[in-house]
Amino acid sequence: MSNQYSNITVCVGKGGQRDMAEAFARRTGAVISDEMGEELTLLFDSTGVSLNGYGLTFRGDFEQMLHRLTDGRLQHEMLVHIAKTKNPSPRAVDATAGMGEDSILFAAAGYDVTMYEQNAVIAALLKDALRRAKRKPQLKEIAQRMHLIEGNSIELMKNLPFEPDVIYLDPMFPARQKSSLVNKKLQLIQKLEHPCVEESDLLNSAIQANPQLIIIKRPLKGALLADREPDYTVKGKAIRYDCIKLKK
Repeated sequence: MSNQYSNITVCVGKGGQRDMAEAFARRTGAVISDEMGEELTLLFDSTGVSLNGYGLTFRGDFEQMLHRLTDGRLQHEMLVHIAKTKNPSPRAVDATAGMGEDSILFAAAGYDVTMYEQNAVIAALLKDALRRAKRKPQLKEIAQRMHLIEGNSIELMKNLPFEPDVIYLDPMFPARQKSSLVNKKLQLIQKLEHPCVEESDLLNSAIQANPQLIIIKRPLKGALLADREPDYTVKGKAIRYDCIKLKK
């Protein structure tokens, strides 16, 4: 693991959780320091956990999504519309959780969501964002339906203890050439993770988990995931959702 996280410095700032920072450094082989690193720094301080580097700072913040989670707006979300179900206790798996922006849409729509994220830095940022969301009255109930598991979903989905209603796949899009077109989050996170190269394994693992529906997020004009033709597609302005229906 140490090679993957060799460009990460773990820094403990004022009021930061040193035990959490030290545990992260031990687990990943990242360097821990009292000073910010030269490349990327995962900073633990009194406000939580943030990723810093290249003049940028990123911290997960589900409060920024509140405007999309209200009853009036939520039903207009394409993803929520696609995943609409009559099951009173639906379960979803987000196999490529990232910072959880899509997972929280599922959770706001009533789903119990299992999130998998294999990059330890992103998982730490997401865990911190969830911790803070659970302290906010408007987000607490939603965030409590979101369960993060750090690890490789391709392997972990093979042993799911339940059959999910939905499995959601959002493998990272190929990096854009012009950094000015990419927001702060993506500029930093693209330095951590690369586009998915195990597309067939990811899709096959999702199929074997036997959900009702697999939803795949793709760039509007992007290639099919693992060359699999979907049963139907829902298109937005910049993205599309390819849907594979496994059960009637």
